[in-house]
Amino acid sequence: QQISWTPLLVVGYLFYLLLGAMVFQLLEKHAETHFRDQFQMEKLKFLQNYTCLDKQALEQFVQIFLEAWEKGVNPEGNSTNPSNWDFSNSFFFAGTVVTTIGYGNLSPSTVAGQIFCVFYALFGVPLNLAFLNQLGKGLNAHLITLERWVQKPGRAQVQLAVFLTTGTLLFLVFPSLVFSYVEGWSYGEGFYFTFITLSTIGFGDYVVGTNPNKHYIPVYRSLTVIWIVFGLAWLALVFNVGADLMEKFLQLKWHKPDLSLAEGPTTKLEDEPEQPRIHIPS
Repeated sequence: QQISWTPLLVVGYLFYLLLGAMVFQLLEKHAETHFRDQFQMEKLKFLQNYTCLDKQALEQFVQIFLEAWEKGVNPEGNSTNPSNWDFSNSFFFAGTVVTTIGYGNLSPSTVAGQIFCVFYALFGVPLNLAFLNQLGKGLNAHLITLERWVQKPGRAQVQLAVFLTTGTLLFLVFPSLVFSYVEGWSYGEGFYFTFITLSTIGFGDYVVGTNPNKHYIPVYRSLTVIWIVFGLAWLALVFNVGADLMEKFLQLKWHKPDLSLAEGPTTKLEDEPEQPRIHIPS
């Protein structure tokens, strides 16, 4: 008798969101309050040290500061800072658009640029998906092997370990070392950046090539885009396999086989081990 696991999945999904909300609130709210109070104290100290300024003038300067930041202008340094829209940075921005990462630290400010960005993404996002899909076909053999994991656990577990280990080293571990060295981040911050980027979450709190006190090679951000594209293909495949295995787990757990029909189909599975999916008869 088949039992629908869709309501359970909905409840589990909502529970996961609620759990995440509670944990993030627990971890971050106190720190936010501390930083907010510290910022207010720094503003008061600034007014005390510079009595020629009043509170309104300071608030206006803070507003200008925020507007500059929103326009992608780094307040640090001076006017000699490299442009955010040179070819290398523009190439990097184009990559974040079509991959839907969207860090949020840089965006077009002109009406023409905003309109172009809309149409560029309209055609670029499907093009990127088609490219990643074609790239993923090269890894399709791994996906089929992973789908047979339950049927052939011995050999497939080794291939699974090799696939995950190689990809993790190539797209997460080693790039984290490079970014932490070049950007001056800790390794934890570098690893956080790599995963948030390749998962297309893209908060924008860490972005490569934005420190005005560092001199980057011209192709640094362009090479980062190449890493992003191939890393996206690998991590998307991992996510797809994870979702597939989770669906299998739910089906195996909540689908009860009819004992009168179990013998025939079970024999078929043993005779045809090449079938990529497990079928539990209802």
